[in-house]
Amino acid sequence: MKAISKLMMAGLGALAFFSCNNTKTLDVIYPETRKGNVVDTYFDTQVADPYRWLEDDMSDETAEWVKAQNEVTFGYLEQIPYRENIKERLTKILNYERVSAPKKHGKYEYYYRNDGLQNQSVLYRKGADGKEEIFLDPNKFAEDGTTSLADVSFTKDGSLVAYSISEGGSDWRKIIILDAETKEQIEEPLIDVKFSGISWYGNEGIYYSSYDKPEGSELSAKTDQHKLYYHILGTPQSTDKVIFGADVKRRYVQGYLTENQRFLIIAAANSTSGNEMYVMDMKAAKPEMVTLVGNYDNDYHGVYADDNYLYVQTNKDAPNDRLVRIPVSDLDFAKAEDLIPESDAVLSCATGAGFLFAKYTVDAITKMQQYNMDGTLVREVELPGVGTAGLLNGDLEDKELFYSFSNYTTPSNIYKFDPASGKSELYIKPEIAFDSEQFESKQVFYTSKDGTRVPMIISYKKGTKFNGQTPTILYGYGGFNIQLNPAFSSTRAVWMDMGGIYAVANLRGGGEYGKEWHDAGTKLQKQNVFDDFIAAAEYLIDEKYTSSDKLAIMGGSNGGLLVGATMLQRPELFQVALPAVGVLDMLRYHTFTAGAGWAYDYGTAQDSKEMFEYLKGYSPLHNVRGGLEYPATLVTTGDHDDRVVPAHSFKFAAELQAKHTGANPQLIRIETNAGHGAGTPISKTIEQYADIFGFTLWNMDVKSIK
Repeated sequence: MKAISKLMMAGLGALAFFSCNNTKTLDVIYPETRKGNVVDTYFDTQVADPYRWLEDDMSDETAEWVKAQNEVTFGYLEQIPYRENIKERLTKILNYERVSAPKKHGKYEYYYRNDGLQNQSVLYRKGADGKEEIFLDPNKFAEDGTTSLADVSFTKDGSLVAYSISEGGSDWRKIIILDAETKEQIEEPLIDVKFSGISWYGNEGIYYSSYDKPEGSELSAKTDQHKLYYHILGTPQSTDKVIFGADVKRRYVQGYLTENQRFLIIAAANSTSGNEMYVMDMKAAKPEMVTLVGNYDNDYHGVYADDNYLYVQTNKDAPNDRLVRIPVSDLDFAKAEDLIPESDAVLSCATGAGFLFAKYTVDAITKMQQYNMDGTLVREVELPGVGTAGLLNGDLEDKELFYSFSNYTTPSNIYKFDPASGKSELYIKPEIAFDSEQFESKQVFYTSKDGTRVPMIISYKKGTKFNGQTPTILYGYGGFNIQLNPAFSSTRAVWMDMGGIYAVANLRGGGEYGKEWHDAGTKLQKQNVFDDFIAAAEYLIDEKYTSSDKLAIMGGSNGGLLVGATMLQRPELFQVALPAVGVLDMLRYHTFTAGAGWAYDYGTAQDSKEMFEYLKGYSPLHNVRGGLEYPATLVTTGDHDDRVVPAHSFKFAAELQAKHTGANPQLIRIETNAGHGAGTPISKTIEQYADIFGFTLWNMDVKSIK
């Protein structure tokens, strides 16, 4: 079924001009979505789920629904006059060479490079003669660019390499092992690997993690018993030994060797916050598993080990994190001593060249310090400006280290750092069709509903008039202890280059101010996150950056939940809503793939009657009301998303289309052969953002783009 349209345009060219209210010139007829009669009972409350059938991603009926929805959506999007103009702008800005910092493995120096519009970045290497050659080209993995390169792990001597690939954006991976010198595959790929790193033990084998393949759909069926395996080279995968997770269920298990290969560290968790830690001394005559931490109360991460100490970062008794060291001779966490104590800023640690590096987040901005291994301060690392720096890390024998630096108006530059002198030197500066000098960012602090002070960074072209008429995108996340630090995005650069404002709010639930800030946006306090986002929108309007009819809200995954909840709670506050790959059914999210692991942030409808009623009170799927006009909404998802399954978006879009009143379109754009976002080809990125920005401006009644 195609959208019915009547376009009345004064003219088309480099600029497009329109002669009437845009949103009234494109009429939409939605596909019919069958309603079922499924009803669930939670405690003493019955809850209807009429679109339950859309959860079946293997059914022909769901496939036909996806096809019909896309026909309507693309029928609408194709008629936006400046859609192609935006696509050209995206292509121009994205078309620049991007090169990563080099890393030495064996006798070669490896680095990634993308010539600009390659769907996937290519892994190159140089030998002592300086001759460059392609080592791995993911663009040749699949014709459409939808198979991406994920983890790459070399042996200590650089002679062997194991890398994982994702097909169609899925979290299920394959691991392929090569002779690094000849680039020849040395055995059959390891299959059905999920949420896994790759850690070599000498040149003998690798540690990796996965779940048993679920019955039914591998894209949506529940996976909740993670296991750590050890694979010995030259043996079939069927004989791989389960090292951890066979007896007691953990949803997430990771195993990794310390740089000196002395310790195997295992982190095990049932949720995305809090983990156990186990340690095995691989040099012992009979290596045995030692329980360093046997509960999920806090987070622990092994940073480094030498002959005397194991270095661990933790938020135990330190909401902003601290670095401790534990004697190798007595692996007992009770013997841990502070090396870098907790401070007022959130800490993240790494090592390189025989030093410790402490990266601090101060109001979402990076500060960095260098320490000796005994915890004595060497220096404050002078960074190139105000923004986000990558953490300095490397191997013990490295003589120079590298870090990236960017912010919302500065493309990512690579700097070479001399650990001996503390001097940074610009190593790679990209040549991009974006003049940073023409743009600026401003950090503000606003007050949320309960009086909490919340930071937000607002970026725009210099000379922008704050008269309440500037198209603005407000972006947020607010969950899972994740920090939104200022970083450059080519797609957002296009938005600003067209004259738009881009604002990012650092909401509670995130990690910008440590564990307490995170916890303040979880479970029965989740409404704080939505209140923070609403207050950010009100600030932008009150300060004349924009107005309700020129304001869009955007977020993905947990941020998709954020957009879905706030657009329903305050529909009059926003003109456009852009929920991407969102968690939108809060009563059933935990029944799909690894969703049960998100319960630390959300709680589940089975926990208690109070938790059920709280979740139902804000769950986007369950709070679409009839008779209301909601913002113009473009729901986006991928048909291969096996992290936040597309059924969330399918059912939410069906509810909006059935109950919405008014002229604002309620559309869903479903990307085929795509997942949660990682490894998305450049070609798809350009198409997606041309549609998103075109839809946004059209529904803001913007009559031209500059």
